[in-house]
Amino acid sequence: MSNARAKADTITFKVDAHLAEAMRGIENRSEFIRNAILAALDNTCPLCGGAGVLTPPQKEHWSQFSRTHHLAECAECHELHLCCEAEDPNA
Repeated sequence: MSNARAKADTITFKVDAHLAEAMRGIENRSEFIRNAILAALDNTCPLCGGAGVLTPPQKEHWSQFSRTHHLAECAECHELHLCCEAEDPNA
C-alpha cells in the first residue's frame, strides 16, 4: 500500500523585525501563515490578480466593461460594488 498523502512543499520568506516581533506570540505560526495566505488568495481581485495594476490589455477590457457598468456604494455596508446598468432602469 502506497502513502496517499502528498509531500508538502516548504516555502520560506524573510520578514522585518517588526513583523517577526508581532508574530512571536502566535502558537502555530505555520498554520497562521497558511490560513492568512489562503484568505488573501480568496480575496484577490479577479481582474488584476492582486497586483493592484492592470496590464494594458486588462485596461482595455475594463474600459469596455465599464461602458455598461459602474461602481456604487452599498447603502448598508458602504463598500463599493459593481452595478450593471442593463439591470438598473434608473442608471
